[in-house]
Amino acid sequence: MSVAAQAGALVGSAGLAGLYLGTTRVARIAGLAGWAVGLGVIGLYLLPDLSRSRLAAAALGGLVASVVVAVLLRRWPYFLAFATLACIPLRLPVNIGSEEVNLLLPLYAVIGGLALSLGWALLEGDDRTRELGPVAWPVAAFVGWAGLSMLWAVDVHRGAILLGAFLLPFGLLAVGFARLPWRGRWLTWLWGGLVGTALAYAAVGGYQWLTRDVFWNPSVKVFNAYAPFFRVNSVFWDPSVYGRYLTVAILASLAGILLGGVRGRRMAGLYAVVVATWLGLLISFSQSSFVALAAGIVVAVAVAWGRKATIALVALAAATAVVVLAVPQVRHELVGKSRSGVNRITSGRANLVGQGIRIALDHPVTGVGAGGFSREYARRRGIVGKDPKRVASHTMPVTVAAEGGIVGLALLGWLLAAAFLSTLTGLGRGFTSRVSLAIGVVLVAIAVHSVFYAAFFEDPMTWALLGLVGLTARVPKKSAPRAAGAPELPAANASAAVPEATPTAST
Repeated sequence: MSVAAQAGALVGSAGLAGLYLGTTRVARIAGLAGWAVGLGVIGLYLLPDLSRSRLAAAALGGLVASVVVAVLLRRWPYFLAFATLACIPLRLPVNIGSEEVNLLLPLYAVIGGLALSLGWALLEGDDRTRELGPVAWPVAAFVGWAGLSMLWAVDVHRGAILLGAFLLPFGLLAVGFARLPWRGRWLTWLWGGLVGTALAYAAVGGYQWLTRDVFWNPSVKVFNAYAPFFRVNSVFWDPSVYGRYLTVAILASLAGILLGGVRGRRMAGLYAVVVATWLGLLISFSQSSFVALAAGIVVAVAVAWGRKATIALVALAAATAVVVLAVPQVRHELVGKSRSGVNRITSGRANLVGQGIRIALDHPVTGVGAGGFSREYARRRGIVGKDPKRVASHTMPVTVAAEGGIVGLALLGWLLAAAFLSTLTGLGRGFTSRVSLAIGVVLVAIAVHSVFYAAFFEDPMTWALLGLVGLTARVPKKSAPRAAGAPELPAANASAAVPEATPTAST
């Protein structure tokens, strides 16, 4: 069966890459078909440990839900964005062989509906191609390399989970977001849905903190029983995932504050959203989320306000670090206990990173294959057991280097560079520029968060944002206000037929 999983990964990744890059309708239909076949083969390989009747009922229910979603998407394309937003916290435990994995099962029904809707549109004659724009080639190359690496993967089972549960289904999600029509009102409502859910989740987190009652995750309860502070996870499984979501909402709101165009009560509302969401983030005690938020703020300020403001902000951060290091207890923890102290401070991640780098150096070109980090780490450290969680990687770049080699790491760098250059350069002061800045800084934050928590390509928000990169790349940006006495320059992309924003997008 491992050969079938490898074949499915190859066919599925090649099909998805063909869907990204195909320039004819026939090629794109073939790519979508290859994606579906490959995903189906991997799905059969990874069938959960359930009775046939329950599997049949689940398959029938998923098919019905997908058909309903497809019909809704044909009528209201933005249903995809709102449904995805609603499904992000809904991770449900599924037993795949001897391993329990938390999967976004409701989101898979949405993606199934997207596949049916996309196939329907292509058969009807939709001739749009390469919707992902500047990130189409790097995303296609990364997905293709991940599928190809299954040929030498040291852990085909985990590689199949990576491809079948995350890269392939979420990769189609990027196409769906990139095909959304540019509508200022709908994009504003989407931002409202993001901050509205973030505030609701923050309220749930506040309730947990006040009542000292955490939902779902028993490991968080154990941690809180012994820690000097109380962490909350709201409706999410992990406090860090909860913190990431609130970080995304804060940075998406920050774009409107920094680039201007929003005034009066609306500006006051943006500040209120940022403060209230930050309070919810505070009680998550997610260090990775605060680092990601700081990185996003620095990038946003650098893009919107220029070099001088950035230098001042970095200087303030450096001064804060000096003050913190002046505290004897903190200095002792950081520099007084050598390597073991650093490893304890990072909750064991230092050992994972160090061993991951060694794995990458021992397999410099091709890596150990998709999903192989945990198996190779456990083998090297002599750890036995059924895929213990303590060998799960927490650092995305190291994981990519270990599993995909220098090729995978280079493709990751290409992808991030293309996304950041597309969203964070050439901005003005209009609605399109605010949307582009929000997408760029949120991607920066998720990438930084993934350095400490991983889950970059396993997060549907990453793929949704990559799709939105392609969407915003097609829309011209309004030039920044011209300084007095400066010569008038032609607007960028002035010949494009897409308007800057609808009148309803003034927010």
